[in-house]
Amino acid sequence: MLSVKPIPALDDNYIWLLRQDTTDAVAVVDPGDAAPVIDWLEREQLRLESVLITHHHHDHTGGLRELIERYAPQVFGPENPRIEGIGQRLGEGDECRVLGRRFEVSSVPGHTLDHIAFYAPGTPGLLFAGDTLFSAGCGRLFEGSPEQMRHSLAKFDTLPDDTLVFPAHEYTLANLAFASAAELDNTARDAYRQECEQARRLERPTLPTTLGRERQINPFLRLDQPALRQTLSEQGPSASTAEAFATLRGWKDRF
Repeated sequence: MLSVKPIPALDDNYIWLLRQDTTDAVAVVDPGDAAPVIDWLEREQLRLESVLITHHHHDHTGGLRELIERYAPQVFGPENPRIEGIGQRLGEGDECRVLGRRFEVSSVPGHTLDHIAFYAPGTPGLLFAGDTLFSAGCGRLFEGSPEQMRHSLAKFDTLPDDTLVFPAHEYTLANLAFASAAELDNTARDAYRQECEQARRLERPTLPTTLGRERQINPFLRLDQPALRQTLSEQGPSASTAEAFATLRGWKDRF
């Protein structure tokens, strides 16, 4: 059984820690800071076996060098020579094994051009989406185009509803505020927003989410909804799905 726990880091990052319950071996995803990972490993007396990297931004890689020097883990990441220390570089259609679990790799450009995601099939499946898919939102386009991000999200949209999604940031409440403006009438989203507000009052993560939930509440996965398209028509071009996505992403950047 593979368990997943969040390690809070930096301002609003989560470094996801994966553990096989029967061993002391663990893996972490996107260690932007080594210190909280080291603290967790030393306190729980765990052994860092693997690191997964989704993209090159410093808040996802900043702790990598120190973790390599201290623990010598196997490191999986994108085909980007700017990221030092990756032992196995991966791209679209590749696979890797982490803690005995098979992970499928997808290239998901948009937030960055080198961005990849890791998906472990199962019941439920586990999706480590980095900064591509957030709860109620998607990543800002620093390097890629709206069309690239739309196609990247479409890859996730083929996965089962019960897939657990592990984004790298606690952005949920801010994203839900925008979602409420973009799609005025959505009872599932409004109920979820109340749940998330309560979680944050108790200083609990709002994550992981599920793909089934995101299909109900995430405007970037709901461009086929007439109410959303009507609202978007007031913001800019939205006749085609591609135009609607670009308009929605641009509106979110200004929100």
